[in-house]
Amino acid sequence: MQRTFLLAALAIVLCSCASAPQSNIVRIGYLPNITHAQAVIGIADGTFARALGDGVKIDAKVFNAGPSAIEALFAGQLDLAYIGPNPAINGYVKSKGEALRIIAGATSGGAVLVVRADAGINSPADFRGKKIATPQLGNTQDVAARAWLMQQGFKLKEQGGDTQVIPIANPDILTLFQKKEIDAAWVPEPWGARLVHQANGKIFLDERELWQGGKFVTAHIIVSTKFLKTNPELVKKFLAAHIELTQRINTDPASAKQKLNAEIERLTGAALPTAILDDAWARQTITYDPIRASLFGSAEAAFKLGFLGDTMPNLDGIYDLTLLNEVLREKNLPSVQ
Repeated sequence: MQRTFLLAALAIVLCSCASAPQSNIVRIGYLPNITHAQAVIGIADGTFARALGDGVKIDAKVFNAGPSAIEALFAGQLDLAYIGPNPAINGYVKSKGEALRIIAGATSGGAVLVVRADAGINSPADFRGKKIATPQLGNTQDVAARAWLMQQGFKLKEQGGDTQVIPIANPDILTLFQKKEIDAAWVPEPWGARLVHQANGKIFLDERELWQGGKFVTAHIIVSTKFLKTNPELVKKFLAAHIELTQRINTDPASAKQKLNAEIERLTGAALPTAILDDAWARQTITYDPIRASLFGSAEAAFKLGFLGDTMPNLDGIYDLTLLNEVLREKNLPSVQ
């Protein structure tokens, strides 16, 4: 009798452990900008917290750049993150395909090449001898800028040419642009709009013009492979919230921009002027589609520039869209590739 009772009690304990979440803390990384709109809004208004449930705590971590988020993921300090394509590629390659998977898209578009209106740049040939800033060496816009300049036939300064790409943090790009110490910048939004409205800039090239259908991934969601393996149900709930946020933002962009700007002000100390926010917003699309083809295009460009080693890496396993497509089917939405 006593033995039967103990076995029953053990069965109950094992059953309850199996059904409970394997993690009660989810560490989410993101950047406080408009290309990470779902993350900024979803953390602020509790959408992710409600989706994950009362027994799960969200530890939100704000980063200034994608490579820093990759370092945190490598250090075991991050489970999920909104991040640009090139840091994700670098993280995947450096870990030999072990550290992360891309599980959904977040933003398409939202990157521009801006020139100073008085820099005398009216055609691609006019970039000879100019200084072009990008946010960080090897980041998504840095790779795009270098690849485009090479396609125009330029040799960069480090290759013996006279055209210079200078990686600088976005706020410093704005300052140097205003001081006329740089001639152009390839930047994500809202920094493109800020250069136009606050630093006498003009858009020379909207990066959407370079991609088929005007679509290219600017931000997507990555997950630690360890977390994905041990907590698939939490990841699925997170993705359901991400899709809900994407739909809500696209249905009512005016309300979304208001919420986004309020949270950006809280996180950074300054809201975006309405004209800048509206201008920047118009050049991006909020989505859950990962736009895979553009990532592979970015990877090829990064390889040609020497950022990915001597051999083009195999990226076949970088995506795992299984859970995303499960959620889409449950919501009667088309699957993504």
